[in-house]
Amino acid sequence: MLSKPLYTETSLPNHTENTMNIKMSAPTAFRSRNPLDNATIAHYAPSVFAQEAHDSRGERYAFIPTSDVLEGLRAEGFEPYEVRQTRVRDLNKREHTKHLLRLRHPTALKNDEGHGEIILLNSHDGTSSFQLMSGFFRMVCANGIIAGDVAADCRVRHTGRVVDDVVDASYRVIDELNSVGARIENYKAVAMDRPHQELFARAALALRYDDGAAPITSERLLTLRRWDDNKDNLWTTFNRVQENMIKGGVQGRTANGRNMSTRAVGGVTENVKLNKALWTLADEYAKLAA
Repeated sequence: MLSKPLYTETSLPNHTENTMNIKMSAPTAFRSRNPLDNATIAHYAPSVFAQEAHDSRGERYAFIPTSDVLEGLRAEGFEPYEVRQTRVRDLNKREHTKHLLRLRHPTALKNDEGHGEIILLNSHDGTSSFQLMSGFFRMVCANGIIAGDVAADCRVRHTGRVVDDVVDASYRVIDELNSVGARIENYKAVAMDRPHQELFARAALALRYDDGAAPITSERLLTLRRWDDNKDNLWTTFNRVQENMIKGGVQGRTANGRNMSTRAVGGVTENVKLNKALWTLADEYAKLAA
């Protein structure tokens, strides 16, 4: 039986919370309020349960299935709440492509905003080693953040005692999550007037559209999705920008002047890269404002 969704790629939170209705075939991302079972994970990210490495891997590649690592983490009290997998054109790679799990632990950071999480990244086609990053899930907007440079990403190669190494690295990430909580409180204390908010939004657009041809304005990127974010500080500004960029659905115009709506950043690589870059941007702004 599949877990009850908080959102999928075909049902992402909108201004009200649960209905953006971005139409995509074969959704490859899923989030729930409750821990995910294996059937749900396999439905959205079959590569987590790969039985062998992709045939492009050589003899030196040690195949360690993510499912084994997941069971090792569950035995230590970690539970997965989100899964996503890279969308591939070559169906031969669908069972081996890059995938991501967001997990919580009872001892991890929890505050009135949400929950600290660890992010586990892996693939079975050689495109990624096991990687662990620190993250935060903000409850009010059902939105997952990846903390850019709070702690160095932990990488574990496909050799040796991988399950034990990933579990050990996960506990190191949990220890670093306290720094995430401290950063959040710092961001809340940094005041931002409207001109500085638009400056932040323009810098964020440059991260997403590096050719300078953004289809939306900084003003649109700052659109409120809920009244709770109507505050003039770095934390709420960051969250408005991050949520609008990651979830998409922002109205704009193409270079030809046609109306359009931005797409969600659903791919694993793109989602991680942009999330981390936005966190780093917020952190650099906080340093300048100090």
